[in-house]
Amino acid sequence: MICKKLGSNWVIRIDKGEEIVSNIKEICEKNNIKAGFISAIGAADKVKIGLFNTNTKVYHSETLSGDFEITNLTGNVSRKDGEVYIHLHITVSDEEYKAYGGHLNEAWISGTCEMLLTEVDGEIGRQFDDNSGLNIFELK
Repeated sequence: MICKKLGSNWVIRIDKGEEIVSNIKEICEKNNIKAGFISAIGAADKVKIGLFNTNTKVYHSETLSGDFEITNLTGNVSRKDGEVYIHLHITVSDEEYKAYGGHLNEAWISGTCEMLLTEVDGEIGRQFDDNSGLNIFELK
């Protein structure tokens, strides 16, 4: 992984064999990024995605293996209990052009991942919401 800061933007390249979520977290920890928004494309060969059932408040996940294009990866950076909190959603397509998507737990790069992280001044916190069962933005 390599990154370069341009103004309030971080241009990030995650290389073959590296995992996306852990690399974003490392960049945010090392550079004290407390809030931001992420957009990326690339290629992966192992992707763990999930879905939160809002009725049962149970989270389900599945790992996909094979050749995938990352057609969209978007999300945000915030803080929960002072720690970096990465929230990402991903859409990938396979060799038959079928798309799969959901909450991104982890993804391993098979080619490259080209990402833009736009850092926002200040801090966005998160808090657990009993009603939804989710860690939601804390906006006070």
